[in-house]
Amino acid sequence: MDQIPFIKNEFMESHTDFNLLIKSLKDGFAEASVETPMRHHHDYKNPEEGIDSTLLLMPAWRAGNDMGVKIVTVNPNNGKYQLPAIQGTYLYMDGHKGTIRAILDAKALTAKRTAATSALAASYLAREDASVLLMIGTGALSRNLIKAHASIRPITKVYIWGRDYKKAQEIALDLTPDPFDIIAVKDYIPYLGLADIISCATLSKTPLVFGQHLLKGQHIDLVGAYKKDMREADDEAIMRSAIFLDTFQGGLKESGDIVIPIQNGVLDKKDIKADLFDLCSAAKKGRESEKEITFFKSVGHASEDLIAAKYYFEQW
Repeated sequence: MDQIPFIKNEFMESHTDFNLLIKSLKDGFAEASVETPMRHHHDYKNPEEGIDSTLLLMPAWRAGNDMGVKIVTVNPNNGKYQLPAIQGTYLYMDGHKGTIRAILDAKALTAKRTAATSALAASYLAREDASVLLMIGTGALSRNLIKAHASIRPITKVYIWGRDYKKAQEIALDLTPDPFDIIAVKDYIPYLGLADIISCATLSKTPLVFGQHLLKGQHIDLVGAYKKDMREADDEAIMRSAIFLDTFQGGLKESGDIVIPIQNGVLDKKDIKADLFDLCSAAKKGRESEKEITFFKSVGHASEDLIAAKYYFEQW
């Protein structure tokens, strides 16, 4: 048997063209050819940490073409061990015979496809002249979100904030050669009203984006808060915004940013404008005016992993 290739993070880091990856995702959502059962989400005890960890299993397939499954663990306290909170592996397989085509490190795969998905949404929801980005969070996603958003909008200035100011400084220094100014800030609140795009990728259980600070025409991009008891935006942000999801399948069930406002009567399901299947197929519109505040919540979808795995396998 031929040796199964292992596509490492380093390969994906050096072989990512966000414009091409975004196009692949757009085509995938428009065609809706990927079958994706609801992902398995299992919280399990982690006694040494005193906080639950999470196991996620995310299968997807295109009949007779390709298929795959991502196996991920989320350990919120991993930062104290100098490890990413998210660990995982992706198995990319032949959809006809079931043989394994490649094994991909899920760290970069997840970060790249998540960032590309946010940028895809922003291509419909952010103003075309959006030039200032506020990045809240300094995890593995932050660099990718900044680069992905800058690939589809004329970003000239980026502000980045995290609970660890030194990490924000490191990211700012790392991205300094890019064609935009990037500044690490110690307090993000003053910049909520300055940004055209606010991107948030954290494990926060309490809101960080407050509706009282938002201005007309902004786009809010939320990609963290992956559990029902986690939130990155408050009720006022919900009430002032036009709400969009990556998918109705996951968005209505998995994140506190949507689940809690629905439970509290702040948000009605019927008032959610569209998901990426709707936007990419042109079934529904995105931003409808320059003054509208748009709000995109992403929880991740197995189709994104499969599409990205194919992209990197073809690069390999």
